[in-house]
Amino acid sequence: GWFPDSEIKIPAVSDGKHMGFAWGPGDILVYETLHKASGASGSGSSFIHEVRKDEDIYSPILRKLFNESHHIFVGLQTIREDLPSKSRKPQFVSISKNYRSVIRACMEELQQVAVSTKDGEAATQYGNQVSILLAIELIWNLCEVLFIDAAPAGSLLLHLLDWVRLHKADVDEKAREVLQSDNLSSDVFCVFAVQVVSYVLQGRLDEARQMLMKQATLQPAARNMYKLMDTLLSKMPFFNPSGTQTLTEFDVKWRHWHEEVDRCLQDNSFASNKHLEIICKLLLGDEDILLDHKELLGTWYHFLVTRLLFCHPTVKPAELHYYAQSCMTMFLDSRSVPEPLDSILLAAFEFDIHQVIKDCSIALNNWWFVAHLTDLLDHCKLLQSHNLHFGSNLREFLLLEYASGLFTHHSLWQLAVDYFDHCPEFGRVYLELQIERVPLDTERKALKVLRICEQRQMSEQVRSICKIMAMRALRNNRLGSALSWSIRAKDAAFATLISERFLQDYCTRGTFSDLDLIDNLGPAMLLSDRLTFLGKYREFHKLYEEKRFTEAAKLLLSLMTAKIAPRSFWMTLLTDALPLLEQKEVIFSADQTYELMYCLGELTSSLNSEATGTDRPMQVRISTYSLNPAQITVCKIKAF
Repeated sequence: GWFPDSEIKIPAVSDGKHMGFAWGPGDILVYETLHKASGASGSGSSFIHEVRKDEDIYSPILRKLFNESHHIFVGLQTIREDLPSKSRKPQFVSISKNYRSVIRACMEELQQVAVSTKDGEAATQYGNQVSILLAIELIWNLCEVLFIDAAPAGSLLLHLLDWVRLHKADVDEKAREVLQSDNLSSDVFCVFAVQVVSYVLQGRLDEARQMLMKQATLQPAARNMYKLMDTLLSKMPFFNPSGTQTLTEFDVKWRHWHEEVDRCLQDNSFASNKHLEIICKLLLGDEDILLDHKELLGTWYHFLVTRLLFCHPTVKPAELHYYAQSCMTMFLDSRSVPEPLDSILLAAFEFDIHQVIKDCSIALNNWWFVAHLTDLLDHCKLLQSHNLHFGSNLREFLLLEYASGLFTHHSLWQLAVDYFDHCPEFGRVYLELQIERVPLDTERKALKVLRICEQRQMSEQVRSICKIMAMRALRNNRLGSALSWSIRAKDAAFATLISERFLQDYCTRGTFSDLDLIDNLGPAMLLSDRLTFLGKYREFHKLYEEKRFTEAAKLLLSLMTAKIAPRSFWMTLLTDALPLLEQKEVIFSADQTYELMYCLGELTSSLNSEATGTDRPMQVRISTYSLNPAQITVCKIKAF
């Protein structure tokens, strides 16, 4: 979570020993090492430890956060930049709310699991993740109010009130318990008082009045004082952004109300009822009384918003930093160092966007938050002036870091591709480097990776993947798959090698495997001569099976005369010609037969030359068969 001071204990490492490490994209390998002169040796730990930088990507619940936010991110990239800012702003606010709703959904699910689990260590981990998401949502919501929605004076305070109320929701639960209680004895008076003050501090005056009405039944003698307080609460004006009232008119009305509350206090209207007098002082924004209720306020930023509500309801955005700094100083113990969250919120109130992003990058344990928030702020044209020294802008740098982390996960790597796609400067380079690290465990996964590369014309990566898969298939003797991958890789040499294996298998078994693939090679057979021969030779067999003997004979002869067939395969082709020659009808013409005899002669001379000098001379006998007058003499070769 927030880990500037956290430590990671490495087990089985001796004290005082040196550590060696190797950086990875999502983790570090750590090991004990010796820094001594060469040749020195000593005992030490033989373990290698993996320290993960981003453990959150392995949480099933947080994976939902990554998946859902990915859809929102992709949608954001489609918003047209040429639209006027008035049209774009509501879309950006809506997208920001969508991001926050995803955060809250994950937070609620983590809370449920933390309560239901029986594993103490897991419950603690879930609790930590809830705390981190609470802080993230708190910061995001404030950035939405100040930067994205950019609420002006008047509306600004209303948004800040909503912000505080959203993150201090336990008030309602306690109030329900009190209101549903039938026991209205004086014992519950203090509980009522606390709930009323809690509502007043949040500016929820209607709820406070409801509680006061029930509380009044406990003190019938003070009914008039309760009625007066109810009137004051009901009269407090709130600015209505959609109304006709101007900010100046609201300010005048608010001042009149403020003076009326002050008169009641000066007149000692509530002097005999300490509880109501405290509420009256709260309505006047009395700092001492506000600080007396630190426990109910909980945080300095709740104190800030309450103080603005009762002292400066028309505060302008430019004035916020002054009030924020003073409230933080008053509220926090002067001896304590502000927490990272305090510093981040203060930077937001100071409208220092880059400091917010920088502090969040340091304090949080992953890049999800800063990457998505920065992307949204960049679309709002709020980061245009900030370029980094190494050529990229802040948005792209953070998106690249986040996406690189996703690539270390066995399934989330697919999301990272879209993030790289929307980084115009270095996204393509990062994708090319990262895609090669994806383990191709299955053919299905390889096809996914391949499709991504093909869609982006990453030809070098396409060839690399196909070669890896072709080699793996060949090692497993899956010739069809190997040939298919080599064709996709457009690797002529490998396609030739696999075609040879197909032909060897045919010679051994007398049949072809993977007929569907060979029958449907189409233009792919032109990748290499041997692949062309394999396709054409299979085509010859199909013609023969279909009894289209003339076409089969013509194709068979062309395979030899065009020098497509390897010389080592001519004997097989000549043998294949015999059944055609023995047909009753003439299949080969005179010219074709002479060409066949020429091929036989070439094969005979090559066999004789190969046999010269061997221990066992090969004799070649040519025997002739006299056929009927309509046929021509054919030569048959026998080796023995």
